[in-house]
Amino acid sequence: MVAPVQARITAQAQAWEDAIPDYPSRAEDIPPLENGDRLSRREFERRYAAMPGLKKAELIEGVVYMPSPVRIDFHALQHSLVIGWLTVFYAATPNLILGDNATVRLDADNEAQPDALLMIARGGQARVDEDGYVAGAPEFVFEVASTSAAYDLHEKLNVYRRCGVQEYAVWRTREAVLDWWRLRDGVYEPLPPDESGMLVSAVFPGLRLNVAALLRGDIAAVLETQRQSLMQEEHARFVDWLRNLRT
Repeated sequence: MVAPVQARITAQAQAWEDAIPDYPSRAEDIPPLENGDRLSRREFERRYAAMPGLKKAELIEGVVYMPSPVRIDFHALQHSLVIGWLTVFYAATPNLILGDNATVRLDADNEAQPDALLMIARGGQARVDEDGYVAGAPEFVFEVASTSAAYDLHEKLNVYRRCGVQEYAVWRTREAVLDWWRLRDGVYEPLPPDESGMLVSAVFPGLRLNVAALLRGDIAAVLETQRQSLMQEEHARFVDWLRNLRT
């Protein structure tokens, strides 16, 4: 009797195995990402990984966004200036991570790739996963957008707010406008300039932006303003606080 019973069990197990969908595993069998696709974050990452030549794609509220090629005059140049400014602050401030187009896993429906991010490395609200991707909301995100119609000021703004990005800045390059918001009680409020007209981060004391100089492309003035800010007592206190943080 044992043999017939075992045969039935084996047959049933084979039937269950045959019923499991045979998902493609080879890169050439995986569908490519397409702008407007509606995907889970897991499927988005699978398709992204199968396209090594793809430079940027984002999943925002479950929808795939694939920006058009980047122009030097309304994005690439401005992006470089922002990274240069943030690098000066990063170099003088311990326990931080500066990211340029880093993938950020915000939640189950959102995986962004912001132009720049600044986050606390140890003891902050985000972390770096074992596979090297940021998980959670960085403290500060900066995007470069050509106009106010860009999704950076609409869908992504709402996602960053809901997920807890503490400060969010967008440079609208065609309109020569820079917006910077701070999260208060779940709402983004415009960051007011200080008495000298500079924008000063409330999350990263000592991070100061000379907006007027940035908008006219005077990177020397932007960097000089930032260097002077690093000599202030508020930045020294922040450095001490960062060094004492624990996970």
